[in-house]
Amino acid sequence: MPLAGKRILLGVTGGIAAYKTPALVRLLRAEGADVAVVLSRSAAQFVTATTLQAVSNRPVRTDLFDAAAEAAMGHIELARWADLVLIAPATAHCLMRLAQGAADDLLSTLCLATTSPIAVAPAMNNRMWLHPATVRNVARLRADGVIVLGPASGEQACGEVGPGRMLEPDEIVRAVDGLLTPGPLTGIKAMVTAGPTREPLDPVRYISNHSSGKQGYAMAAALAAAGAQVTLVSGPVSLTPPAGVDVVSVTTACEMLDAVMARIAEQTLFVGVAAVADYRPARAAPQKMKKRSGAVRAVELVENPDIVAAVAATKGKRLVVGFAAETEDTIANARDKLVRKGLDLIAVNDVSDRTIGFEGEHNAVTLVTEDGCEHIARTSKHEIARAITDRIASMLAARGDFEIPSAR
Repeated sequence: MPLAGKRILLGVTGGIAAYKTPALVRLLRAEGADVAVVLSRSAAQFVTATTLQAVSNRPVRTDLFDAAAEAAMGHIELARWADLVLIAPATAHCLMRLAQGAADDLLSTLCLATTSPIAVAPAMNNRMWLHPATVRNVARLRADGVIVLGPASGEQACGEVGPGRMLEPDEIVRAVDGLLTPGPLTGIKAMVTAGPTREPLDPVRYISNHSSGKQGYAMAAALAAAGAQVTLVSGPVSLTPPAGVDVVSVTTACEMLDAVMARIAEQTLFVGVAAVADYRPARAAPQKMKKRSGAVRAVELVENPDIVAAVAATKGKRLVVGFAAETEDTIANARDKLVRKGLDLIAVNDVSDRTIGFEGEHNAVTLVTEDGCEHIARTSKHEIARAITDRIASMLAARGDFEIPSAR
């Protein structure tokens, strides 16, 4: 029971996803957590206090001006009681009020009065999630230390499809486990790059590769589960970001480099999983290039920046991990890259083996360091990521001069 003895204050705000909160409470309690529920006025239109009281085995609080509870300053007592304040679902309105520091109802007052971590699981229409006002509010909350879980992308209650779905209860519980159960990387700030890059030929066509981003996303999830604060810089993929991971979306190699270098100074760990295009067209045509029968068209290519080498060049005490996809002389090529780029660890796979790598669900890698090699046999990409995370944790622990920032 990983959450045994942990006290979670669950705030429920008024979105259709509130119907999932009884299941969320049950799962949290099954993990050993003690759960107290605060229900907003609008949330009561979607789920009842009676239901939540039954599954939590605790009275549900709904009103800041509850005379019986507030006789002993109940909202302050609740704020100090919680090991974690979790708001699920968190509506656009809720995010706005938290970002502004409002304190005009019980839940917002608790959030201002607590010194415990606050996590929110957003749920709203995709256009609301992508609106500039919501983007600003979420950025403000992240800057204030609020942990944002999701949202997922998919079909919504309104019939539209896109980002804004609340994470499923089991996904939220896994994220809470990571937040409240200290892992070997608790306090570490980690950056992961994932997916392909696309280098435009014209407004329609581009140069890219077969990377699906699955190994990079699995790596980000494994690091987060180990307690790291993860920033995922992702090329264009069709994957749902891992819970609790901050995602920066890019398209080209130059955009990825800019995103990485703008944030790398505060990172303890960098893991470059992205399949960055080695070359890009010297000039992208401003209009679609028309096909002409029998014509031969030459495209001049220029070299893209080497992102992992750029990070390693200024790493200091930072641990830098690279990935390599090879088709021949796998270990020799990996050793060459390790030394030439100044990496601490490189994970290499043989993509000539069609049963692993790229768009598949499985992989097999060899971890290469200056001290030797360790092979990880074919297994799921998530298991590969967990094994690499364990190796990273042991490498960090072995550095006597390595300072791990304290967790919040």
